[in-house]
Amino acid sequence: MASSEEWELPEALRPQQPGLGFDLQAAYRSVVLLHSEIPEDAYTAPILGTERFGHGVVIRGTGRTLVLTIGYLVMEAQSIWLTTLEGRVVEAYPLAFDPVSGFGLVQPLGTLDAPPLERGSASTLNVGDRVIVIGHGGAVHSLEARLIARREFAGYWEYLLDDALFTAPPHPQWGGTALLGENGLLLGIGSLFVQESLAQEEFDANMFVPIDLVEPVLAEMIEHGRPRRIPRPWLGVYTAEQADHVIVAGLTRDGPAHRAGLRLGDIIRAVAGQRVTTLPQFLRGIWSQGAAGSPVPLTLTRGRESLQVTVHSADREDFLKQPLKH
Repeated sequence: MASSEEWELPEALRPQQPGLGFDLQAAYRSVVLLHSEIPEDAYTAPILGTERFGHGVVIRGTGRTLVLTIGYLVMEAQSIWLTTLEGRVVEAYPLAFDPVSGFGLVQPLGTLDAPPLERGSASTLNVGDRVIVIGHGGAVHSLEARLIARREFAGYWEYLLDDALFTAPPHPQWGGTALLGENGLLLGIGSLFVQESLAQEEFDANMFVPIDLVEPVLAEMIEHGRPRRIPRPWLGVYTAEQADHVIVAGLTRDGPAHRAGLRLGDIIRAVAGQRVTTLPQFLRGIWSQGAAGSPVPLTLTRGRESLQVTVHSADREDFLKQPLKH
């Protein structure tokens, strides 16, 4: 991420105080810059890099000041630094990661002196509503947007949200940004830059993870480092949808699918005998086989050949470096 001196959003896109039921200036102080460093031998380093920049949102949880962000910024981090709007720099610890929602939780190891944002519910948002997207750096790194869609979202990295939030215009440095309603409540955390199709027209947009997904598991993330749900089966396969087919587009090194002999270009026809034509069908088929470690039978097409392959799934967490204790 470029430093705050090197880029600014156009003034016409920046938030305007009139009509808002909260103090924008106070909200700007609640979003910090997040810089994480990841070991070169980390499992996610080849894909996500060893130095990651984004944003984090100051919240309160079980009486503690915490920073909520998107998980890929802090996954396998060995060091994290937070910078406030006033320039205070504080070291932090990667407290928790939830692979289901995609949220990451960070514990500051010093005083941030930044006000926490109060959390609301994304259920109050309707398509067309005005929202505020806040990045670290105040007004020049924040914008007014509209909720243009809310729908299911499937990620090629074995990730699925039942009800993701999509806003436009997009924030150019979206990771970990705060999505606020007109009342100033935190409604989501920025995750992706995407393209949305509406009325036969394509829009650049951001995808946000609804804040509602953190509420049921926040206490468990703080206490245990992850929610205490049964881990889902993970195959370590990257997939894409093409013409009603689910195709193997990538494999994580030495992951379950790689060990089972899957290859790039394989077409996945069925999971446990149930036909799949979309990525959500494929993912739900995997997760319906039981907990992490369950065998997952796949029917594949490779060229003109039909294959039956059983992938012995794993817990994704077992492949990731764990943070050093503080």
